[in-house]
Amino acid sequence: MSLNKANSVRLSKPKSVLPYETQKLNNLYNLGKILGQGQYGTTYLCTENSTGQKYACKSIPKRKLICKEDCEDVWREIQIMHHLAEHPNVVTIKGAYEDSIHVHLVMELCEGGELFDRIVEKGQYSEREAAKLMKTIVGVVEACHSLGVIHRDLKPENFLFQTTLQDSVLKSTDFGLSVFFQPGDSFSDVVGSPFYVAPEVLKKLYGPEADVWSAGVILYILLCGVPPFWAETDAGIFKQILQGKIDFETRPWPSISDGAKDLITKMLERDPKKRLTAFQVLSHPWIVDDTNVPDKPLDSAVLSRLKQFSAMNKIKKMACRLNKIFQMIKPRKIVMQVIAERLSEEEIGGLKELFKKIDKDRSGSITFDELKNGLRRVDSKIKESEIQDLMHAADVDENGSIDYGEFVAATLHLNKLEREENLASAFAYFDKDGSGYITIDELQQACKELGLNDHHLEHFIKEIDQDHDGQIDYGEFVAMMRMGNGVGGRRTMRSNINCDAAAQSLQESHTSFNDN
Repeated sequence: MSLNKANSVRLSKPKSVLPYETQKLNNLYNLGKILGQGQYGTTYLCTENSTGQKYACKSIPKRKLICKEDCEDVWREIQIMHHLAEHPNVVTIKGAYEDSIHVHLVMELCEGGELFDRIVEKGQYSEREAAKLMKTIVGVVEACHSLGVIHRDLKPENFLFQTTLQDSVLKSTDFGLSVFFQPGDSFSDVVGSPFYVAPEVLKKLYGPEADVWSAGVILYILLCGVPPFWAETDAGIFKQILQGKIDFETRPWPSISDGAKDLITKMLERDPKKRLTAFQVLSHPWIVDDTNVPDKPLDSAVLSRLKQFSAMNKIKKMACRLNKIFQMIKPRKIVMQVIAERLSEEEIGGLKELFKKIDKDRSGSITFDELKNGLRRVDSKIKESEIQDLMHAADVDENGSIDYGEFVAATLHLNKLEREENLASAFAYFDKDGSGYITIDELQQACKELGLNDHHLEHFIKEIDQDHDGQIDYGEFVAMMRMGNGVGGRRTMRSNINCDAAAQSLQESHTSFNDN
């Protein structure tokens, strides 16, 4: 997540991001299934045509690079990955490619999954194993700092295992918010992820010490399963970061070694000048000599909490997607369902299994109660009103339940739904006579086929028909499907963190300190 760029120069159209021309990606690689989806890019499995070697390809749509700084950020990410390429725990970049639509980063493939997911899968782990993981994580931070790089978005999701083997190497990924720095440099842009952001970042004056704080938060979660600073809202989290106390009293902390608690305390020191450096963390006895670190399995509650925390983050990401869909007009959701129903089993991935888990009575549709129970299994505090919003977002035909097609349409990432071939296929479905235009009659026919209410159609035509000729051409159709996701009205690549919440928390903290 990231900052607000008040002075960003908006680009009228995507320009060249790389300072040199590249070969066409498709001439060298074949893109396969989607491996992951972020806010600004989609990562695909890709195969090198000449060798058959498998890689990961992160493709960033250039239409999402809406200002000069966004383009600079992507180029800087590529430079930093090359700069750190020799480190054994950093994902290796193989090459960068650019065409008129995307910038592509081809990287080493990590198939072993995210850090927390691997721990939960294993079923148990010890304080000594946590120390080994932390040695790797802080080793990456120390290498970054020694080479003049601040990561700025350290979090468990950005650490992946290279393979599924038990002794797999842990790799650091995603340097999209990283920056180069010189000794003495300070930064003011509010970047990071709420649970992991350092207090000085919220105060808009920070340096490399902020990475050590984030690593300290990861260590705390590794040992107890929840973040040290927790609240229901971003503003609440930021307030806790600025003035909350670290809990070392409740379970499992009485059974955790003093060495671990001493290290956490020194990594989560609010004054960055007093905080341990990455090098000092690696020199701490708890890290240096793990033979003295307890090797007995941690309290079972830790794994249970860790599983819940990881699942909650994933549910929140899905909820954000659904809320975006909820903001769309109904006909747009109908188009998305048409696209979703035409995707292959490979593209749909694990959504069928997820649907089955929520659909407890195997009826083929998810009721409000089933959705509520499914969500509350991973986030017990989710509000009923939020669940109702999600239900309404996904229930295209408004029959009070979510069938499989609606579920897939609601949970698939927008990038997949916006791919040119999928949009063309959907347009052809509505354009029954192949005239190149969609008319009211054709929309009514499609709605009947889909069993949908057509009372939104007149509004649909008025909203989308830019030249007011009473029908929708392909350009208007594509503009409607991409409405709200392109340049118009969209914030920059670094504008995701809730800066208003950060400012509010900072103001409240100053008031509290002054009162005391």
